[in-house]
Amino acid sequence: MGRITLDKVRKAFGDTEVIPPLDLTIEDGEFVVFVGPSGCGKSTLLRLIAGLEDVSGGEIRIDGKPATDLPPAKRGLAMVFQSYALYPHMTVRKNITFPLKMAGMSEEEKKRRVDHAAEVLNLTDYLDRRPGQLSGGQRQRVAIGRAIVREPAAFLFDEPLSNLDAALRVGMRLEISELHERLKTTMVYVTHDQVEAMTMADKIVVLRAGNIEQVGSPLDLYRTPRNLFVAGFIGSPTMNLIDGAEAAKHDARTIGIRPEHIDVVGDGPWQGKVGVSEHLGSDTFFHVHETGLADIITVRAPGEVNHRAGDTIRLSPQMDKLHRFGQDGLRIA
Repeated sequence: MGRITLDKVRKAFGDTEVIPPLDLTIEDGEFVVFVGPSGCGKSTLLRLIAGLEDVSGGEIRIDGKPATDLPPAKRGLAMVFQSYALYPHMTVRKNITFPLKMAGMSEEEKKRRVDHAAEVLNLTDYLDRRPGQLSGGQRQRVAIGRAIVREPAAFLFDEPLSNLDAALRVGMRLEISELHERLKTTMVYVTHDQVEAMTMADKIVVLRAGNIEQVGSPLDLYRTPRNLFVAGFIGSPTMNLIDGAEAAKHDARTIGIRPEHIDVVGDGPWQGKVGVSEHLGSDTFFHVHETGLADIITVRAPGEVNHRAGDTIRLSPQMDKLHRFGQDGLRIA
């Protein structure tokens, strides 16, 4: 079981409060992603759960039992960092076995757990190699294997893919998601990459300056962002945000429309000039200037739509996909 409850948990360094009191429940078996800009407190929050930082107030419970004052080794959690932290002189088998050796486990049980982890992570053929003989993705799998053998109540991942190149990141993203499907164990994952959050999470926790801005499924956050911060953070490319007279027409301080919800048409209510076009094969992103709405309006069109820089185009927003925000920045229902 891996239910984690944070009750009024806060963290301060001296007089500086980096995480104001917050409440959060992570259900057993959930894949929860903490996401937000650099410095928002997501890694600090993960370290509080792991016991690597002391809380300044509030209570942490794991499976209903108080864990606030427990040392990391007693919490039944396993952490995977962005640094692989593998022993270069040890084989993959010995690296994965190391935490079990420290726990004084029998040889038979150690072998069972290591062989199982290696099978799950497709590392069976690499058990006798050393880390220097592996790719970055394989080394990250070894680090994950070292966590799996502990059979923890929950896995905690702190930006584990940030050291990998783009292609490996995509592959490892899929592998970690598939690992969660197989193990059904609670996973808490920290990233600044909202694409990782959207593609991996059951539940996303959006953080800003230590505060929880919104909690929900990826589609909840995409379809109904609670405020302007979430609206501008979730989605790639980001939502177009428009103030002024156009927003006032819709009884709002600000309106938002995603690039994929604007159509390039022969006759539409908006008009502008094409600046940069990004052709990605299946999609083309147009960055449109001189609309009188915002500095740049980004439009996502099918890949075969072809306009050159300087072309004047007409745009039609899908009105049922328009988001409205009030003076306080909160969503208007």
